Amino acid sequence: MKNSIQKRGQRFLRKFSRASVKAGEEGKEHIKENLVKRFSHIANVRLLILEWCLLVGALILFAITQAFWFGSSYAVNVFSDGGTYTEATLGSVSSLNPLFATTNSEKVLSKLMFATLSTIDYSGHAGIGLAKSIRPSEDGKVWTVKLRDDLKWSDGTPLTSDDVIFTTELIKNPLVNSTFSSNLAKVKVEKNEEDAIIFTLPSSYADFITALNFPIVPKHILENTEPQNLVENSFSTAPVTSGAFSFNAVQSSGSTEEKVFYLSANPYYYKGRPLLNSFAVHTYGTKDEIIQAVNSGSVTATAELSGKETEQVKASNFIMKNSSLNYGAFIFFNMSSVTTKNLELRSAIRQGINIDKIRAAAPETQALDYPLLKSQIKLSRYPELPERNVEAAKNKIKELSPDSKLKINLVTVNSGYLPQVSEVLKEELENLGCEVDLTTYEENQEFISNVIAKRSYDILVYDIELGTDPDLLPYFHSSQASSTGLNLSNYRNLMVDDLILGARDALDDDLRAKKYETLLDYWVASVPAIGLYQPNLTYYYNKNVRTFGNNMRLVTAIDRFSDIDMWAVSKTAKNKTP
Repeated sequence: MKNSIQKRGQRFLRKFSRASVKAGEEGKEHIKENLVKRFSHIANVRLLILEWCLLVGALILFAITQAFWFGSSYAVNVFSDGGTYTEATLGSVSSLNPLFATTNSEKVLSKLMFATLSTIDYSGHAGIGLAKSIRPSEDGKVWTVKLRDDLKWSDGTPLTSDDVIFTTELIKNPLVNSTFSSNLAKVKVEKNEEDAIIFTLPSSYADFITALNFPIVPKHILENTEPQNLVENSFSTAPVTSGAFSFNAVQSSGSTEEKVFYLSANPYYYKGRPLLNSFAVHTYGTKDEIIQAVNSGSVTATAELSGKETEQVKASNFIMKNSSLNYGAFIFFNMSSVTTKNLELRSAIRQGINIDKIRAAAPETQALDYPLLKSQIKLSRYPELPERNVEAAKNKIKELSPDSKLKINLVTVNSGYLPQVSEVLKEELENLGCEVDLTTYEENQEFISNVIAKRSYDILVYDIELGTDPDLLPYFHSSQASSTGLNLSNYRNLMVDDLILGARDALDDDLRAKKYETLLDYWVASVPAIGLYQPNLTYYYNKNVRTFGNNMRLVTAIDRFSDIDMWAVSKTAKNKTP
């Protein structure tokens, strides 16, 4: 049986082999007959073959082009996460502790690294930040703040109500001498059984929510440091943060003011991790250095230049946008100065100078006569300003200084249009018979300490923050006429003090408006300052990045970082959804 099967298999293999050989020979004959022998006929149809080859090639090329064309039409480049944004700022950095931020560079770093209880939203009004809710009592004296859930510092430690209370007490402490002390000095802070933070005010304050826009510092890092030694603590050079970015490193670039601070995206940020991987703050000592950095492509953007520097910015990939700010530029008279404490002199200067000519030195700005913005509060009337009378002003100044020209120490800073405005003011004062010494300082800590704090001027041309809501306490209340206050005129008037506090207390809009109307009457009559214009923020940035929204209404220049979590420098292709 086994041998029979084996023989049948061998016969099958022999037949299969013979069939394969025969098929191969027939195939060769077929190829020879129908292909090889026909090559000689190609010359007769070569033109037709060429036409077919060109047609097929054209079809293939069209198909490839169509694929790319339709592929690009259904895809769009969108901003994505990743990359580093580098911004140029002006001024040195003495400390990274946000409670001591004074220069522009320090303020930028503070905003990027530290979150606040309240913050400015897209509409330019105060909204919630670290707070989940901020609620006033009916009389506006007690404000209850509840924090968001699961807040953390950049080191992973929980951020709690204890941190807020600790920070508030630090700010109130006169040994700390913080820039945020004016709004919190007499405020009592504690927490209730529900872990809510209770702020109790000495009197009603309708807009206390704006006073809560101060940075919170970590209790677990600083609680064992004496208040007077806070600046020396290592936190000032390598802080634990709560904002969109955490501190990474700092690199010196030659001069003491030129440094690069490298920040990394904070995964614990309450809004979520930012799109940017990192943010670099490059500090400079002068505007010329910033212009050079922009032109060389060393930075992504800057908010330190004004419209007058447009011609100096040569970088073709940089564009500029302007945003109005709730700021006011003023001529401040130092009422503690021997020269300008005289009301008749101040009135004569206001009467004699050409305000329109001075304002013309600050193009594309809006005129401002009073320390209140119309966007802040609606008043039914404004006090009338005196008409210009040059001869009367000259005669009065001559009468006040009959033996010699009146000497005036005029001071300003190298910011925006202030230097140009001050030059025109100097000419106007000299036209009235005054001898004017104009000094322009860089806006740094030295200027704050040696000029502002000491009130080392007769007249100061400067711009101030007017806020979301009208509040003149920081600039014209007697309590702020000190080295640590911002009453730049050293203006003291008990009636004005009462009106300022009364306007702060008033929860009724009509009553509040009437108090401000009366307050402005005193302000115009006393001439502590002369209103000039409302400055703008001019922002130069690389056109290939996404920065703050064009529809954002800024109160201060720092508010541009309110949507920092959405800024981006990287792009990726993404298919459109039907």
